[in-house]
This record gives sequence, structure tokens and C-alpha cells, in this order.
Amino acid sequence: MSAANDLLSNYQNVITNLSLIGGAKGIFDVEVNGKIIYSKHETERHAEPGEILAIFKDLVGPETPMFGT
Repeated sequence: MSAANDLLSNYQNVITNLSLIGGAKGIFDVEVNGKIIYSKHETERHAEPGEILAIFKDLVGPETPMFGT
């Protein structure tokens, strides 16, 4: 899944646990370090490309360095 790849490629230095939680009818949640950051069930739509990464960037703030920088 591209959302997991985006998160781990850019923030593996701060992510200790990443879960993609599937459910009925294609519903899924993205949970990082115990916090749900995206829920298809709540939004009733698939995330746009880069949307989950942007949510995570907002969550950790600009002071958190991306992996490799």
C-alpha cells in the first residue's frame, strides 16, 4: 500500500509501529504509534495520494526530521 510506503520511507526514524487495519466492505484505518490518523469508515472515501503522509506530517510537526535528512 502506498500510504504505508510513504510513511515508512519518510518517517521510519520516528515510527515504532504502523498498522493497516482492514474491515468489511474495503474499510481500513491507518494507525501509527497507537493513534488512528486516517479512517476510510469516517471519511467514507479512499485517501488521495499523499494525503495520509500530509496528515502524519501535521501530527508530528515541522520540527520532526524526515528520514535521511
